[in-house]
Amino acid sequence: MKTWILPALMALILWGFWGFLPKVATRYIDPQSVLVFQAIGSVIVGLGVLFSVRDQIQWQATGAFWAIVTGLFGMLGSLFFLQAVNRGKVTAVVTMTALYPLISIILALIFLKEPFTLKQGLGVICALTALILFSI
Repeated sequence: MKTWILPALMALILWGFWGFLPKVATRYIDPQSVLVFQAIGSVIVGLGVLFSVRDQIQWQATGAFWAIVTGLFGMLGSLFFLQAVNRGKVTAVVTMTALYPLISIILALIFLKEPFTLKQGLGVICALTALILFSI
């Protein structure tokens, strides 16, 4: 088995729960409060990683800057996701937000000059079709 498959499956499963559990949480508290408690969960995981690799944390200003920006975008995205899932159907909201790789693809094409094939283009069309079908 390729070394990336197990971590990818774990991410798939955990993100599946991550997409579902906010609907349960927002039945009891507002999206802003859910975000605060979600952030506490993130800090717990971050501290666990910090304590497990203590002296191995790398520091480089540019890398740290982009990592912090990544965290800001992730948490802001989470806030909007929580507001959307509180107001809409999990199936529609998760399907729409799960298309975030399309934004990543566009950014990679523009800024990283990564190649884009016809087969990948067909995948994008299928993803957009899925969004439309789930949203109807």
